[in-house]
Amino acid sequence: MNAARTDGLPGSFFELVRVSDMPVLVDFWAEWCGPCRTVSPAIERLAREYSGRILTVKVNVDKKPDVAQAYEVQGIPTIMLFWKGEPRMRLTGAYPYEAIRQNIAENWPGEAGPEGPTG
Repeated sequence: MNAARTDGLPGSFFELVRVSDMPVLVDFWAEWCGPCRTVSPAIERLAREYSGRILTVKVNVDKKPDVAQAYEVQGIPTIMLFWKGEPRMRLTGAYPYEAIRQNIAENWPGEAGPEGPTG
């Protein structure tokens, strides 16, 4: 069932990562996952720092197993960076803020404009 949306938002996660005019940072997580809770503040910090330059999305793998399967997420937390539907970065495990930030910088799509936090 794929009803047309009238609110201007993409109809699915897959469409969102494909049509977004910003890179999309995705945090695959679950409520029961201790390491996911550890990495969550780093993801929230990156979302604030890249506000208006990156779209940050959290995908609960228990509620959206089809999305996790589509990207072969086998461990959580898994952090991925997408550009125009294509994965540009994948980290699995509770990486610290600086490591995630460095991986974003190394995989930033040039077509998205200059890389770097706005704040």
